[in-house]
Amino acid sequence: MKGTKIYSIFKSKCPVCHTGNMYKNSNPYILSETLKMYEHCPHCGTKFKIEPSFFYGAMYVSYGVGIAIAVVAAFFAFVIFNLDKFPAFLFITASLVLMLPVILRLSRNIWINFFMKYDEEKAKG
Repeated sequence: MKGTKIYSIFKSKCPVCHTGNMYKNSNPYILSETLKMYEHCPHCGTKFKIEPSFFYGAMYVSYGVGIAIAVVAAFFAFVIFNLDKFPAFLFITASLVLMLPVILRLSRNIWINFFMKYDEEKAKG
C-alpha cells in the first residue's frame, strides 16, 4: 500500500515520502501530544505546515470524519445493540468523544494529502 494516499493517511506518514512520521508521538491518546507534529519530515525534509494556520482547513474534514463515525456508531446502537433513542444518543456521543483524538489526526492527515503527493525519488532518500 506504500505509495497510496490511504497509506499516508492511516499510518500518519509523510505524504511525500511515506517513510517519515508526521507526529512526534504515535499514540493519539496522549492528549497533551495529540497534535504535536514535526516541522519537517524526519526522512525527506518536507515542510508539513505549508503556511501559517494551514491545518485550520482540517476542521472541515473533521466534520465529515465525525459524521462517518457517528453513522457507524448509530448502526451499532440501533441495529447491533438494539438500543432505544436516548441510550443510542449516549452511545453515539460517547463514541465521538472517545474517538476525538483519532478524528483530529485523521482529518489533518487527509487535509495535508489534498495538497501533497507521493514522490518515489524522495522515498528512496
